[in-house]
Amino acid sequence: MSWRRSINKVGQTHPKAARAAKWLSSNMGVKRYITILFVSMVTLMLGFVHFVWTGSLRWVATSWILFFNRFTDPAIMPLWAVGLTVMILSLAAAIWSIIMLNRSVLRSSGVALEDVADRIYASRVLGRGPRIVAIGGGTGLSNLLSGLKQYSSNITALVAVTDDGGSSGKLRKDLGMIAPGDLTDCYAALSDSPVLAKLLLHRFARGEGLEGHTFGNLLLATLSEERGTLEDAIQDVNQVLRVRGQVLPATFDSALLVAQLEDGSEIFGESKLSTERQGRRVDRMRLIPPDVRTLPQVLEALEKADVIIIGPGSLLTSLIPAILVPEVAVALRRSSAPLIMVANLFSEVGETDGLDLEGHHRMLEEHLGRSADWVLVNSSPVDVRTLTRYRAEGASLLTEEGASSNFRVRLRYAPLLEGGGQHEPQLLAKALVDLIPRAGLLGLGGRDLEREKVEA
Repeated sequence: MSWRRSINKVGQTHPKAARAAKWLSSNMGVKRYITILFVSMVTLMLGFVHFVWTGSLRWVATSWILFFNRFTDPAIMPLWAVGLTVMILSLAAAIWSIIMLNRSVLRSSGVALEDVADRIYASRVLGRGPRIVAIGGGTGLSNLLSGLKQYSSNITALVAVTDDGGSSGKLRKDLGMIAPGDLTDCYAALSDSPVLAKLLLHRFARGEGLEGHTFGNLLLATLSEERGTLEDAIQDVNQVLRVRGQVLPATFDSALLVAQLEDGSEIFGESKLSTERQGRRVDRMRLIPPDVRTLPQVLEALEKADVIIIGPGSLLTSLIPAILVPEVAVALRRSSAPLIMVANLFSEVGETDGLDLEGHHRMLEEHLGRSADWVLVNSSPVDVRTLTRYRAEGASLLTEEGASSNFRVRLRYAPLLEGGGQHEPQLLAKALVDLIPRAGLLGLGGRDLEREKVEA
């Protein structure tokens, strides 16, 4: 287990111990300066002895030695032990004074002392982590991000913004902005401040005009109004919320998601898909208007990425909408970075019921024009209660059963569950990091995942 993974594991139960361990991590720039401090102090003491003993102040050294010798009995403690004790106490006092000086400066600057190790660790250690682009939306993407941020701060969350229901739908209608809901979830997942993350996700349960909205959605709406557009405010948001990486919408243009069904009819609006589909197969998804633009930062992130991850999440309403942006699709096809699709655990009632695991990948491939290099599949058994509940709702467990040989070679298995019906963020992030080519050079793992199937 790498040092970084050990810190992540310890941090789950002993945060203070994890913070102490972070100071000893590679690239923190702490161990080298502790060593320099120790060597400098020893050199200073030796230089002082040489200066006094060889110069005209030998009497000072003699008086100093005789003074300390008065406090010990040679029969009990050797005289040299007195000098060693004085050296150790002096060194400890010097280190203590440096620590207290730093604390005084940090308090004056408004930085919480318990956050110092985390901030430096994120900047110096995680800043050297793999460049990751994660595409999607909803709970699946925010869960993924909360795990990935323990391995890298070079994360770009590319978020679908076509939601037209709930709080996002109201703000889209009233203010003409893009859907902020999934952006808020991602900001909360990547924020280095637990307090800010909790505030962003707070949903008002009462109040005329406030009920149903989250604080994060209202914050984004406020910044959009204050700066003219959310596009102009996006960098401010990333800085204010202390985001580990960056959160970017797939487009800043307001677009309507349209589903084309097998019988030729169409459903307009993401929120209507599950209610109006009525068992008919979805053949194609598109946007109105089709030529929406993306940000230069999105294209730059895709070009420099070490790995691109899509999923987990709703195939038709979270994953595909993000890649329907023309510039994003072109950049994904041109990218040399491996594309990893995280398979959902179950099909989604009202959207992908009737589609098997390979069918999910095929639909993604048809819209993107590129296949996933690997499809990450859960190998942990799903508990009976969860399995029964999902099946009662009409969902089916996604497995490789019936898949073609060409598709099976793309499958990679890893344990991704710890009970329940959702991916466990830390397990998912660990499995993905093991697939990243640069991971081996970064001390993160870099091994090929086992491809043995574990029956659910």
